Amino acid sequence: MVPKQTKATGIIVGGSGLIGGTLVHYFNTHHPDDISILSPNSKKMSLEKADEIKHYICQWKPDFIINSAIAAIDADPQLAYNINYIGNINLARICRELQIPYIFISSAAVLPSGKQIGEDDQLKLQPTLSNYAKSKLMGELTLQHMAKTEGLDFTAIRLAVVYGKHDHKTQGFHRMLYSIADGAMPLYLTAKGVQHSYSNAKKIPFFIDHILQNRKEFSGQFYNFADPEPVELVQLIKTIKSYLGVAKPRNVYLPLATAKIGVNCLRLLLKVLLRVGIDARMPAELMFLQQFYQSQTLLTDKLQNSSFQDPWPEQTIYSKLPEIIEYYISRWEQRNLITGFNDDFFVPFEANLSLFMENPEELLKQIHSKERKIFCQYPDGKERKN
Repeated sequence: MVPKQTKATGIIVGGSGLIGGTLVHYFNTHHPDDISILSPNSKKMSLEKADEIKHYICQWKPDFIINSAIAAIDADPQLAYNINYIGNINLARICRELQIPYIFISSAAVLPSGKQIGEDDQLKLQPTLSNYAKSKLMGELTLQHMAKTEGLDFTAIRLAVVYGKHDHKTQGFHRMLYSIADGAMPLYLTAKGVQHSYSNAKKIPFFIDHILQNRKEFSGQFYNFADPEPVELVQLIKTIKSYLGVAKPRNVYLPLATAKIGVNCLRLLLKVLLRVGIDARMPAELMFLQQFYQSQTLLTDKLQNSSFQDPWPEQTIYSKLPEIIEYYISRWEQRNLITGFNDDFFVPFEANLSLFMENPEELLKQIHSKERKIFCQYPDGKERKN
């Protein structure tokens, strides 16, 4: 009789976030019989406490660790340093000792602005970087050092602007969507022609699953994980406006210099409010105001030429917008964060017409891939034949 094999054990750190939650769901549904997933919260294992990390991991003896935890982009220096760097490296050190793979979710914040930015185009480490970028970059550099000098088996995945459902913190792309739905973006805080890369949250677990099964190819490597085609920010905002049927932002572009003056005035106002005992904070996204006016598109040739096969190559942020908008508008209305929309706010005809006028190639691509259903359906589920 062949003895029954025990399950492998994986630890996903940051399981309450968009990426971590997507990973936990993926492994629990795709590998329920062969992989047991643990996702400790900060009460069970805080990345700020080395003893808790060591105790928890040594207790469970995992076969791999995935770190998707991050300190908020507007976190103070100590928190960013402790979570994004010290906690990250403590996890890596234990992985090295246990001789297991370590998967690190990094960010395009460690890369410069520009077009076709490759994996080797890291920013230079300097004090003027934001706390978030600085701590993430330091983590990458130490992982590289550990791989060369200590044999650490790691893979780092750099994400661009992430989109997907179940982002309960409402940040990044979803913060922009919220601002448009709430009418809080009166003008365009960008310039024509500015492009960015976008990462589909739903695809990331498939890539991580693949690289865990093919360590020889992916060990010690960095990968830009993003959709192959970049997206113009202005065009994306216009498409969202069309879906929602809102008038803002108006077709007026706020110059970067003017926007910076406004941000500086807001900072002064916040300082005054703090002095009188009112706790108010700068919107985190305004820390990256410069990026709204600069393109950053990631080169994904290394990913495309690897053995990984994209499960949905036809999916883009445009093809996913209808379900993303429907999900978040419903969620925000239930929480009384926005008002003015109802169950039939989404008008497919208007959305299709917008793509037809401004991006017909994308519309046709979505129709052919069945991402967008616009034809009549009959009870048998088939289109009527003439």
